[in-house]
Amino acid sequence: MLRRQARLRREYLYRKSKENMVRAIQEKKERLSRCLDENLPIHTDIRKNAIDLQKKLEWEDKGPEVAVAIGTESGGGGISHEDDEYRWAGVEDPKIMITTSRDPSSRLKMFAKELRLIFPNSQRMNRGNYEMKQSINACRANDVTDFVVVHEHRGVPDSLVICHLPYGPTAYFTMSDVVMRHDIPDIGTMSEQYPHLIFHNFKTQLGNRVMNILKYLFPVPKEDSHRVITFANHDDYILFQHHTFKKVNGKDIELTEVGPRFQLKLYEIKLGTLEHADAADTEWALRPYMNTSAKRRFLSLDDGWDQDDDVEI
Repeated sequence: MLRRQARLRREYLYRKSKENMVRAIQEKKERLSRCLDENLPIHTDIRKNAIDLQKKLEWEDKGPEVAVAIGTESGGGGISHEDDEYRWAGVEDPKIMITTSRDPSSRLKMFAKELRLIFPNSQRMNRGNYEMKQSINACRANDVTDFVVVHEHRGVPDSLVICHLPYGPTAYFTMSDVVMRHDIPDIGTMSEQYPHLIFHNFKTQLGNRVMNILKYLFPVPKEDSHRVITFANHDDYILFQHHTFKKVNGKDIELTEVGPRFQLKLYEIKLGTLEHADAADTEWALRPYMNTSAKRRFLSLDDGWDQDDDVEI
């Protein structure tokens, strides 16, 4: 098993290095093409290979492969196509493992049970004395796609970590305003249908990245499912709500909240898994200077949405 993991890791690093080489060549070709189109002097670092690059430009086919090679830019840094492990998501249903910090309180155990009901095809694992590396390796061996860890402070859940396997990314969220199902009287049973998802106000590239991390925790629902989960972003706080709906009088829709309810705030995305968090590259991290409104507009999940604007769901 260790040799297989080492081989897969080497293959992944090789594909990533090849992609970086293709992207570097593509950037040079674009710079040369821009200089030729605008009749500008060729940059000094590409003059030596300008003729070879110009020959390649004659056969350039600007199709989807070019977009794949260049990759996309995200909030605090670039992310390559190889780093985007969600490109194959949806082929198979996700398989999720939920656990807690060590020595959890009774309320944290109840909250972990509620999360198990929220995410279809998920299982809850008692943390015990297992180290994080052991848990991650066991999940990889059993084809688990996502590893979720919930932390607490004095019995109140305050942090959520979502680690996508086998190579990442890992998203870190703070959690606040938690209202558990156990705190709501006469709440009834929770439906286990595959839920429909509503994502509101995830408009930037960072917002799309976070939306993919959350969206692919859920399998594709059926059309007759009456269960809805909402992720509504406002000022970078993601409100999570869980409802069921039914038709009333033929046309009207009646929503019933089934809980739980909480808010998430992203503070870091790592291009790696939990056991390699210290050595992994940081794709995006919340910094103090981002709290200014003028700068945060370009580094947040939305693009400056205001309460007075039209709501698009």
